[in-house]
Amino acid sequence: MMRKIILGTCIFLGFFSFGQEPVKGTAELNELVLKEKNGKVRMDDEKPAFFPLGSITLQNMISKNFKMKNVITHNAEQISCDLTFIIDREGSMTEIKAIGSNDSFNKEAERAISKIKQKWSPAEINGQKVRYRFKIPLSVKFDKKAGD
Repeated sequence: MMRKIILGTCIFLGFFSFGQEPVKGTAELNELVLKEKNGKVRMDDEKPAFFPLGSITLQNMISKNFKMKNVITHNAEQISCDLTFIIDREGSMTEIKAIGSNDSFNKEAERAISKIKQKWSPAEINGQKVRYRFKIPLSVKFDKKAGD
């Protein structure tokens, strides 16, 4: 029970710190509509992708789907990963990847978010729907047992 509370708290705090920041270096997504004016490239009317049920609901869905019994901890005090994915033009999550030091935690994070089938509101630039890279940091902190 305590692990679920700690996991939920960490996910909750992670969303507020880094929740909807696009990942730097999204050059591979060449669909962005750019305008050139006076020799400067700029984007007009940019609207990022967002989860229509809200970030709190998304956190709760990830927490509910996350099974700590599938994570091998090796006496770690804290495990973390960066979960990245693409919101496509239709609002579906694709290219889900978790990058962190614990492979079992990474796989479980990918599995937990993959179970969410709710469509997102896709990003828009100049009124056109575009793909959008999304990053969510996840971390779990374990309490040391008495006598350890």
